[in-house]
Amino acid sequence: MGSRIAIVANTTWNISNFRLNLIEKLLDEGKQVVVIAPLDEYITYKEQFPTVKHIPLHNLSRDGKNPIKDLKLTFELRKIYKKLKPDLVLHYTHKPNIYGGLAARMAGVRSMAVITGLGYAFLHQGLTHKVTKILYRLSQRAHSKFIFENEDDRQLFIDEKIITQEKGIAINGCGVDTTHYFPHPNGVIKDKIIYTYIGRLLYDKGIMEFVQAAKRLRGQVKNAEFWIVGELDENNPSMVKKSELLSWIDEGSIVYHGFVKDVKPLIAKSDCIVLPSYREGMPRIVLEGMSMAKPIITTRTAGCRQTIIEGKNGYLVDVADSESLSAAMTKFATLSTAQQHNMGTAGRLLAEEHFNAKKIAQDLFDIVTLH
Repeated sequence: MGSRIAIVANTTWNISNFRLNLIEKLLDEGKQVVVIAPLDEYITYKEQFPTVKHIPLHNLSRDGKNPIKDLKLTFELRKIYKKLKPDLVLHYTHKPNIYGGLAARMAGVRSMAVITGLGYAFLHQGLTHKVTKILYRLSQRAHSKFIFENEDDRQLFIDEKIITQEKGIAINGCGVDTTHYFPHPNGVIKDKIIYTYIGRLLYDKGIMEFVQAAKRLRGQVKNAEFWIVGELDENNPSMVKKSELLSWIDEGSIVYHGFVKDVKPLIAKSDCIVLPSYREGMPRIVLEGMSMAKPIITTRTAGCRQTIIEGKNGYLVDVADSESLSAAMTKFATLSTAQQHNMGTAGRLLAEEHFNAKKIAQDLFDIVTLH
């Protein structure tokens, strides 16, 4: 395989937050790396990797449904690929996977698609769901491999006849930097217990179930606090209504911390990280919580269930079921500080062994070089 690899994503934020381990591995192996993504404030990643060339995209509308704009994106990428002549393009997220794949085929460039999660388009039946599947089927011949962040998503693409069995391969998410997210274990006797939800404020992330469970537990668990950290995603149809968020804050159901760039201090202060999501690729916040030795409560669904050994490092609950969630949160509150500490320690060991960023980068590198 040649030495120039392009990485395409729908935001520079995506690159800065999830792809730096892969970039570092590729550079260490003597590859030339080019990033292709719309420009945003996270271009600061280049301070860490000054030799990486960044090509901005102008026609990528992350959640837009304008076919003319998407056609322009396809031809913009084709022009870039023809000029750049990469030996391989790794596409991340739906639009680069679909339109970048088509562009790579037109340009005669080798391509792979990385499915980081199925998102709104696959979670909800309807026109968007049908169109997304059709577009993936059209683009699948452009990619030599489809890389998934969990086995369930791979199987779904096979069952939906989007790809053949041989074309899909699964890894354990994008990885977590276990040296950056170092342990802040539970075990100190405190006067309150803090359950924390960190993520975009979307119904599909289970935020409504978290709030309902919080309301139920407020009268049952002494001195419990329920923190929400994250931002409203205006472009996502699953976004929580602003009026609803205000009512939660006003009635004292939750403590809202807003959007925070560095979540480490809030994870450190938390006793339990809670993510009741309906489906994930591999939830990064769960991996970060595990790496910091925090017990986890998440859902028995794709991407989430792979992170939990029941009762060992956390609990699994049913999807879209606030009663199941509140029961697990109540159960956690009955644990002694020593039991909480041991649960967090078990999660840290799992993060180091199965989900650490260097291991995932090696897995990706092996796929890139061997297939």
